[in-house]
Amino acid sequence: MSTVDTAEREELAELLAASSRQDRRAFAELYRRTSSRLFGVCMRMLRDRAEAEEVLQEVFISVWRRADTFDPGKASAITWLVTMARNRAIDRLRQHRETALDDSMMFDLEDEGPSPAANAESSEERRRLEQCLDGLEPQQKSAIRAAFFSGATYNDLAARCRVPLGTMKSWIRRSLIRLRICLEQ
Repeated sequence: MSTVDTAEREELAELLAASSRQDRRAFAELYRRTSSRLFGVCMRMLRDRAEAEEVLQEVFISVWRRADTFDPGKASAITWLVTMARNRAIDRLRQHRETALDDSMMFDLEDEGPSPAANAESSEERRRLEQCLDGLEPQQKSAIRAAFFSGATYNDLAARCRVPLGTMKSWIRRSLIRLRICLEQ
């Protein structure tokens, strides 16, 4: 991990900590530095700009209210924020009972979200994640991608892969453990 990545992680963690103390300037800076990335996550999952904007607003309302629950010992600030955005987008998908975006359609979408500069910041993390994902079996890799990038549920994945629900849950759990170990190296 480069010094820039480490500095960026620390700065975002500090901004979250300051936001938990109701520091409006820190919150505004946190929004400025992360909103395009989080909007990209929402947009890829929801495929609707208005819905993605609403979810992003809900995410930042939650961040303002719950910034004190962030634990830098468990995850980086950006990971915490992306997880929050992903979970809100999944909730929105379930609310509307729409079909989640599948992997084949995900790569055909144009993303108006994050700028090249924002993507460059996360490129090293993405490279490491892709490298760790490549270490998984093809079915498990596909299931992880569908679960985290399109909001597919365990039931959806089990039906798609034609495996029992318990098997799918085991695949996801073991795959996440392997990914965590790989990313921590």
